[in-house]
Amino acid sequence: MKSNFLSGLRSALLFITILPAGKDVAWSPMAMIRFFPVVGMILGGLLILADLLVSRLWAPPVAALLDVVFLLAVTGAFHMDGLGDAADGIFSHRPRERALEIMKDSRIGMMGLVAVGAVLALKLAGIYSLKTTLAPFQIIVLLLIVPAYSRASMIFGIRFLNYGRKGTGTGLDLFERAIGLKDFFYCLIPLLFSLFLGVRGLVLNLFFIIGLVLILGFYKKKMNCITGDMLGAMTEVMEALLFLGAGAAFN
Repeated sequence: MKSNFLSGLRSALLFITILPAGKDVAWSPMAMIRFFPVVGMILGGLLILADLLVSRLWAPPVAALLDVVFLLAVTGAFHMDGLGDAADGIFSHRPRERALEIMKDSRIGMMGLVAVGAVLALKLAGIYSLKTTLAPFQIIVLLLIVPAYSRASMIFGIRFLNYGRKGTGTGLDLFERAIGLKDFFYCLIPLLFSLFLGVRGLVLNLFFIIGLVLILGFYKKKMNCITGDMLGAMTEVMEALLFLGAGAAFN
């Protein structure tokens, strides 16, 4: 049991971050899915430390920007690359198979650039709003759990949509079998932490549910499938929406 736990966690760390996970990691693609929220919490913890440092040196706008850069750096821009590729394909207004081919092109097009720029701007605005309107404790909790929620969204994408490529692609190994309730277990961790936020935590969860429905519904209507790039895009869009929603002035 301990071996399976460590293997899944280390595989998840290697897959979606640049963080060290030790040597001779046994690649366990299906075992790592449930650990996506845990990796998100680790990223959130590191984000808190980075934010505490940069907030001592710079004003909130600069600190918020550096927080966004930190998230990009610690993930190797892995999800952001998927966002650019997915946007180029989905918004090419081509048939599904041609759109999937466009996603495989490593070159980024105009729609990819627009999508990446928009999501980065929304994320910056959201983090800035947190830092200028909320209490320190609320900021810490949100910086911790928003990366976890956004990476948990990938589990829902894997569960509710079929993989769009035949025998190839970054996300292929994540669809070897159907996933069940046990794969959602660690999603409870950010949910429990959100309870410390009171009403704002309820709003955060509402934004998460709405974001899931809208993104998965859009993918279903537009492509009727999902790919590794689309999972990455989902993560980035969800993270931006949650930071923006959590910072909304609804007091």
